Amino acid sequence: MAEEGRDVQRLDLWLWCARLRKTRADCARMVEAGAVRINRQPTGKAHARVRPGDLLTIAQGSGDRGRILVWRVLALAERRGPPAEARGLYEDLSGDTARD
Repeated sequence: MAEEGRDVQRLDLWLWCARLRKTRADCARMVEAGAVRINRQPTGKAHARVRPGDLLTIAQGSGDRGRILVWRVLALAERRGPPAEARGLYEDLSGDTARD
C-alpha cells in the first residue's frame, strides 16, 4: 500500500482501493484491456504508477451502455476502506456521479 514518503502507487491497486471493481485482478484486466488512460496517455500496464494530481480517463462498459469517467487522483490509498473513504481518493470530473 502507500507508504510514508512514497508519492506513487500501482494503478491496479489504486483503482481497487477506489472501489472501481470488486477485485484487484478485475482492475488489472481492465487496465490491460486499454480502458484506462493516465493524463490522456493510453496505458495497458497494471503496474503503471499514479500520483496525486494525475487525471484518469476510464472507459466503463461498451456500446450504448458505455460511459467515460474522468477522475483526478487526490490521494494515494492506505487500504481498501468503505465507499465513503474511497470517494476521498478522487475528484469526479465527468459530471456523472452514478456508479454501478
